[in-house]
Amino acid sequence: MDSLTIPGPHGTIPIRVYRAAGADASPALVWAHGGGFAWGDLDMPEAQWVSLELAALGVTVVSVDYRLAPVSEALTDGEPARDGVRFPVASEEVSECFRWTVAHAGEWGIDPGRVSLGGASAGGNLAAGAALRLRDGGGEHPVSLMLAYPLVHSVLPEPTAALAAMIALLPAEARFEPDDVRALNLNYVGDPAELANPYAFPGGHDPAGLPPTFILNSDHDSLRSSGQAFAAELALAGVDVTVCHEPGTRHGHLNEPDNPGAHASIRRMAAWLTRRDL
Repeated sequence: MDSLTIPGPHGTIPIRVYRAAGADASPALVWAHGGGFAWGDLDMPEAQWVSLELAALGVTVVSVDYRLAPVSEALTDGEPARDGVRFPVASEEVSECFRWTVAHAGEWGIDPGRVSLGGASAGGNLAAGAALRLRDGGGEHPVSLMLAYPLVHSVLPEPTAALAAMIALLPAEARFEPDDVRALNLNYVGDPAELANPYAFPGGHDPAGLPPTFILNSDHDSLRSSGQAFAAELALAGVDVTVCHEPGTRHGHLNEPDNPGAHASIRRMAAWLTRRDL
């Protein structure tokens, strides 16, 4: 694992590069951790453990330490308020990290034609928004998009009856109520008008032209309705999409290295990323 900083549109961006084991021209994944846009770092399992596991399975991972949104007292339970940045900073940093990875692929043993973009939860949102920006801006674009239990809608879609029944069994602390999701989303963008910006929340907008996309949902998860709805939107737009859910898991299960479901998800992710026919 190598830690470094790269130039970005809002200052330098810390990243970590986890080189694939025994590969000269490996596929790569530019990866954004989750944390409600305002929390998380490169040491959390969803960043570090995921990166180490994928690297061991032949995928070079570039983990992005994007700038976080502020934390207000309204969002916390006793945690001190903290300054931060609003949209589009984090999304633009993820886009720039993808461009950097392609430009420097040869230095890290990466196949420049097999660089994917992905993230978990809020990081999945950032990856999807960055992919739209790259689509619209021309130039290099990811060979595929990998989204783990993503939150890509500004308003959480209604769950199916089956999913609603599963959510009802969750303890209160494991649920994401619609009002809480809206508060997190508004905290990320700041301006309510930006909730309608497709780069901020790609769900509900035109995803045509995005690369083949893999969506991995948690099982018992209030946010699964966003991943399911986005998969349907991608399919209707003609995007090649694969969607699955990991049985027996809750939201954020990639943050649980001792969870068998997390290991199963890593294997699913590695299998997708090492395909040569994307």
